Amino acid sequence: MNKRKSVIGIALILGLMMFTGYMLLRDISWSTLSGALGGLNPLWLLVGLGLMFVFVGSEALCSRIILGRLGHPVRYRRCLGYSFVGFYVSSITPSSTGGQPAQVYYMSRDHIPAAHGALNMMLIAVCYQGMVIGYALLCLVLRFDLVSNLGGGLELLLLYGVIVNSTLTAGILSLMFLPHAARKLVDAVLRLLVRCRLVRHEEQARERLEKQMAEYRRGAACMKANPGMMPLLLLITFVQLTALFAVPVAVYYAFGLSGSSVIDIIATQAMVTLAVANLPLPGAVGASEGGFVAAMTLFFGSSLVTPAVLVSRGISFYSFLLISAVIALTVHLRTNRQRRQEELPPCPKTARGPVTT
Repeated sequence: MNKRKSVIGIALILGLMMFTGYMLLRDISWSTLSGALGGLNPLWLLVGLGLMFVFVGSEALCSRIILGRLGHPVRYRRCLGYSFVGFYVSSITPSSTGGQPAQVYYMSRDHIPAAHGALNMMLIAVCYQGMVIGYALLCLVLRFDLVSNLGGGLELLLLYGVIVNSTLTAGILSLMFLPHAARKLVDAVLRLLVRCRLVRHEEQARERLEKQMAEYRRGAACMKANPGMMPLLLLITFVQLTALFAVPVAVYYAFGLSGSSVIDIIATQAMVTLAVANLPLPGAVGASEGGFVAAMTLFFGSSLVTPAVLVSRGISFYSFLLISAVIALTVHLRTNRQRRQEELPPCPKTARGPVTT
């Protein structure tokens, strides 16, 4: 992502943050807010931060496994750097579209071929999208009564999220395992876009699509060559999502509350996340907070839900946005320093003659 887009993304997210903060705090007094936040248990806040490190670290572990199978034994610490870069760039781009290309870019600067980096991110995306849908379906089957607690607006967004994620997952799997049918469908869609003048350079678009489909075929070949890899990645992704959805549980206990089911809180957060994740907003700022207030009042009550959303999003998004920004800058400086060292000419060897006196 270039500097101009980065500045625009940061400005947009700051604007959304200020507007969201105003909407949340306009009906609550400072004394009420400070009193609620002053009684927080710091140990549970640390648990929430730990859950977020599990969330980011799980993706890094998936990258290390995939890249290792592709012949690149990358250290876990370096994979963790890629994941923090992805978190940061995803947070400041609409619909989290910039994170994966940024990760592939920094992998390539570490001499991992772009094709292998893209394949790594594609397999992670397949696992993530598939597990999100599985999580949502599990919540709907086991606790369908919680859907009515979301309210009409969130219910529609949840339906939208299910449709979008299901379509993406089905499309990716089709491109991987049904290449001929997928090519026919892609050709039909491309012709329609050209006819509607939404795509002007058909040949260039077709060439890019062919390259993308080739990556998906390589992904399918990698999965077939490593049959035990995908179950392991799905298990790690399940842990990753559970850690993310469990952050409100840590906040719930930090306020000293009790009586609600941990599973109910996790299931509700899973549905809220699915409902707002595909909205074209950087970090889903505004939508996530609004969804939390609408859905989590059942557990926190009307008096604590606003402080709770500030703490929960502060842990799961805003604090990690700052942390990931620092680590992304560190990764950028490291790769720049590494490139400069590689570009330095080798030092000439000097011949050492006999020492004379």
